[in-house]
Amino acid sequence: MSEIHGVCEPRFGAVREAFERNFGEGRELGASVAVYQRGRAVVDLWGGRASQADEWRQDTIALLASATKGLVAAAAMLLVDRGVLDLDAPVAEYWPEFAAGGKERIPLRWVLGHRSGVVTVNPPLTLADLEQGGAVSEALAAARPAWRPGRAHGYHCLTMGWLVGEVVQRVTGLSVGRYFAKEIAAPLGLDLYIGPPGGKDLADLVPPTEAQLLQGRANPELAGLNRAICDPASLFHRSTFGSLALTGNPLAGMPQAEIPSCGGAGNAAGLARLYAALIGEVDGVRLLRPETADRARTVEAAGMDLVLRCHTAYGRGFMLPGGPMWPGDCSPTAFGHAGVTGVFAYADPDHDLGFAYVPNRMTELIEGGDDRVRRLIEATHRCAARQG
Repeated sequence: MSEIHGVCEPRFGAVREAFERNFGEGRELGASVAVYQRGRAVVDLWGGRASQADEWRQDTIALLASATKGLVAAAAMLLVDRGVLDLDAPVAEYWPEFAAGGKERIPLRWVLGHRSGVVTVNPPLTLADLEQGGAVSEALAAARPAWRPGRAHGYHCLTMGWLVGEVVQRVTGLSVGRYFAKEIAAPLGLDLYIGPPGGKDLADLVPPTEAQLLQGRANPELAGLNRAICDPASLFHRSTFGSLALTGNPLAGMPQAEIPSCGGAGNAAGLARLYAALIGEVDGVRLLRPETADRARTVEAAGMDLVLRCHTAYGRGFMLPGGPMWPGDCSPTAFGHAGVTGVFAYADPDHDLGFAYVPNRMTELIEGGDDRVRRLIEATHRCAARQG
């Protein structure tokens, strides 16, 4: 049993118990969990090992995978709040080259809500393309939607971050990673990064075992996704493996380039603080006005996802409750994001909560949502609900 470090207010003791149970059952290697309520940290726990040589410390950071999309969405909604971006404006208004291939009428909210259809890149991008940047924007400008924009939705596995990032670059002169660092991470003191994590070491990622993968694939709600993963003709396969031409271990290279859909890094304390600041004031900083936070969680798409082949729901860049990608019962007003590394983070306006969980043992599912985080979320929700 790993020793658990950190602080947890007694009224959130069930969260600590759930965290300890994950370790006690051998489900964890190293992890952190954090909860903010009413702008104040009420849970900040960590334990286990970041690597064979190092214990998980308070400042340990790990790869966030697709939970990075939540950071990108926060940056975009901050620009919406400041009147710099308009959710209903065509992307081509900010990025004229994007109009090619029948994309001239796609509004920004369709990109954030995974409705644009721009989910694949052909020919596939190399690591040099990712690090250079310009080749990515050119490929996306030339891309054609995989379905009629606005008529359906499907998870923009890789393209969401690049598309939004290009718009942010066009209106601010900064990459989305640099904009996030300047306007969000610095004012809040967040140990969160979109792209290279400032020379800091990342916790080692450990993939799930074969038995754990089989357990994840047994979920009947994910039957369509599991078939798509194995089908090179599927939109899932074409939008992930088919859109990248990487050799070796791609996860090892990702932190060296700014890949805003999946290349971020951070810890639970930073993520929980970020989501708390999206819906309320944290040490004098509130990122979004209440009406903008409401727009961030407004349903943009819900139902059968053409890429993930299961039910999903999205707001403006954020996942919403409903379907197998959102673990556990919580407030219907919640919004957040998961990652294949097992990361999950969200805001709950009904209870003024910011929650985050960051492990280094990857999930057996494609995006977060396994039993480890489910029990943490449900414990958090019970504790918060009792407090009204």
